[in-house]
Amino acid sequence: MWLFIALLPLAVVVIDPPQALPVLTFGLAALGHTAPFIIFAVLAVALMKATGAESLLARAFEGNEIRMIFLAAAAGGLSPFCSCEVIPFIAAMLALGAPLSAVMAFWLASPLMDPAMFLITSGTLGWDFAVAKTVAAVGLGLFGGFGVWAFSQSPVFIDPLRKRTPSGGCGSGCGCGTRAPFSGTPVWRFWPDPERREAFRESIRENGPFLLKWLLLAYLIEALMLEYVPAEAIAGLLGGEGLQPILLGALVGAPAYLNGYAAVPLIDALLKQGMADGAAMSFALAGGVSCIPAAVAVWALVKPRVFAGYLGFAMFGALAAGLAWGAIA
Repeated sequence: MWLFIALLPLAVVVIDPPQALPVLTFGLAALGHTAPFIIFAVLAVALMKATGAESLLARAFEGNEIRMIFLAAAAGGLSPFCSCEVIPFIAAMLALGAPLSAVMAFWLASPLMDPAMFLITSGTLGWDFAVAKTVAAVGLGLFGGFGVWAFSQSPVFIDPLRKRTPSGGCGSGCGCGTRAPFSGTPVWRFWPDPERREAFRESIRENGPFLLKWLLLAYLIEALMLEYVPAEAIAGLLGGEGLQPILLGALVGAPAYLNGYAAVPLIDALLKQGMADGAAMSFALAGGVSCIPAAVAVWALVKPRVFAGYLGFAMFGALAAGLAWGAIA
């Protein structure tokens, strides 16, 4: 990834030398603008991991099923987990009998928003878009959770688990799966404990470079898009009113989505070139749920028919959120 980042401006030097410095300057300036949000987000996630605050998430899967769906959707939209980091946790919850409805609510909301992503989104796209995406993430989780609850006895959702379920990281470099989360009551004064101090440092070592490289890559791509992709083409395809740009935004989101962090500058560039607000929201939601790490996390645990239901809820929810945001923004 670092090599690819270095090759991008070098390619511009070869193909279009006068634009090499502006492209590099734009990328570094945008990264500098986002740096305070990155630093705060990395420290906040490290604090949650070192104190064991992640263990509070398990409480979303206790008690009445309706209550579980609400709590799971909220926990998924606010928790600091990446999509694949929850595989062992979700596998254990399903094995212990947690209802698929609550798990689906968590799964749909989890890849769409977390504290780090919220800060980066608000710093680039504004607080209104970040808040709206958070609300949409929780809403999408509720939609999927209650959809599974309503059709829990249908052939699609009966006996959802695969016979064997792999665990571990996603291979994206986010550091998931390298350390089991602390269990029990969170310990807010974590620094006297050597293991918790190491968890704090390890989280910074993993998430800091991860966010840095993906965002730098995304800002360089944004600079290239603004320079070389005609704004008229984007406006013609994803601009305007109605359902078409929102539907196209959702369909384009799946193959174009790098990850939740790198997608933010990409959406920013598309908006500057004429992408409709509703299409931006559907792009962010559909792409976040269907991107490879998020999809693999679900595919690893459940049967294909349940996976198809997961994608179906994601697409319908993304379209609904896109229409709502297009009407409000």
